[in-house]
Amino acid sequence: MSPRTAKPRPAAPRRVRLLIATRKGLWTLTGDATLTGLLGGARIYDHAPASAAFPYVTFGRTSVFDWSTGTESGTEQLLSLHVWSKAKGKSEALQIMERARALLEGQNLTLDGHHLVNLTLEFSEARHDEDLAIYHGLLRFRAVTEAAA
Repeated sequence: MSPRTAKPRPAAPRRVRLLIATRKGLWTLTGDATLTGLLGGARIYDHAPASAAFPYVTFGRTSVFDWSTGTESGTEQLLSLHVWSKAKGKSEALQIMERARALLEGQNLTLDGHHLVNLTLEFSEARHDEDLAIYHGLLRFRAVTEAAA
């Protein structure tokens, strides 16, 4: 097939729509009273404003990998959440991280046109950033999805 007759791969726009749907599902965190209490309000941001009060959660890096075959359609997504705390010690950041994990891991988020096969925590870390005098927690989730039947 020549470059002029090659058909464009249609998966890219579908992957972007799926990524948007999955991130939309993560906003369910804002509806949890326990997490909101730990944060001192609904402090969950895509991009935190400069004036954001601590502690808060931000959405981080996202990646989508298409594993579709000739007969099946699906993706694997890596989604990151960041926890930011200025408390003395890691306890506050760890409590927020644990609540976010409990709310998301194994849950069945509703995705338009897709089925969430699983959502698992792949990695977590809490560390102190000496330069900023802040505790930074990182949660990385793996979501496997397939086209809805």
